This record gives sequence, structure tokens and C-alpha cells, in this order.
Amino acid sequence: MLAALPLLGSCEPSKKQESMKPAKVPEIPEGAEVATLGGGCYWCLEAAYQQLDGVISATSGFMGGTVKDPSYEEVCGGETGHAEVVHLVFDPQKITYERVLAWFWDLHDPTTLNRQGNDVGTQYRSVIFYHNDEQKKTAEASKKAIAEHHQDPVVTEIVKADVLYPASENHQDYYFQNKSQGYCRFVIEPKLKKLKLDH
Repeated sequence: MLAALPLLGSCEPSKKQESMKPAKVPEIPEGAEVATLGGGCYWCLEAAYQQLDGVISATSGFMGGTVKDPSYEEVCGGETGHAEVVHLVFDPQKITYERVLAWFWDLHDPTTLNRQGNDVGTQYRSVIFYHNDEQKKTAEASKKAIAEHHQDPVVTEIVKADVLYPASENHQDYYFQNKSQGYCRFVIEPKLKKLKLDH
């Protein structure tokens, strides 16, 4: 049924969306930490993470590619190597990096290569971009632990973070600004309901 719906997926922008300026890279308050995660469409991750106590900001964007300042359309074409990511700034006194990763595993299927539901392509790959050696160790341990709960291999990449390219301003806080849109109603909302988050 979903395939027959005229859903605006995260790679089908309108002309208005194409002209929007990129959002700004978020500032990091003293004592805060960052995490950058890719698990399918960034709107899905963003809508959940921005509700968690301790998450200061959740920015949708792109990371891990070979093209400087990629456009949304270029990333959607799958030729730049970027993944759609959500870049989190969080207070480690309220939510640990381990807890951030626990939500990450619940928010997507880490056993599907370059795919989440109907979103297909390398830009939708499962990936943890670590920002320091401690995050790398934590991510590797977390992946190993979660793998025990899956029959299929966990294909999540764990790679060093590089430049974050924020998506356009109208792609930020997308779900809560566009709840009536098809992708939001049929893809994001069910995930939020399942995780008992505001929807």
C-alpha cells in the first residue's frame, strides 16, 4: 500500500526546498558532546532524538562523502558518498553516549545494507561517525552487543567523523513542521508511536 502512495520521500524535494539555504552547524556549549549517526532517512532519527531529555539539538545533514558542499539532490543521486545523518549535541550528564547509541539501534534496522524500508541507496546506510577514540570503542562494543540480538549480520559502519554539511533549513525539525505530509504520516509517525514518543 505504501508504494502506491504519492509520498514525498527524503529524496523528492520541491523546487521551494531546492532553493533553501543550508542550516548552520550547531554550537557546542561547554560540557556538551556530539554524536553523528546515519540510519536511513534523517527525518526519522531527528524526530525521535529531539524529544530525548539531554539532547540539546538534532541537526539533519550529510557526512562521509567526497564532494564539498553537496546539494541535497547530489546526495540523493547516490554519487557523492554521503550518508544522511543526524548530528546531535547532547549533555552527557543527562544522556550518555551509550544511551544515545541504544536509541540508535531501536530507531532503525542495522542489518539491512544501504536500505531502510522504501529508502534505498548508500545515502541511507547504517553508520556511526565517531568523534574521538572513546566514542569509537563505545560504538564497537555497542555494535557487538546488539549483534547478539539479531539473526542477520549487523552491517553498521563505524568510521571517523569528518565534515558535517547541514541540510537546508526547511529540512530541519521536518516531522513536527510537516505532520500531514505522507512520508511523515506513514513512515515516521509509526516509528514514534512504537517507541512511545510524541507523534
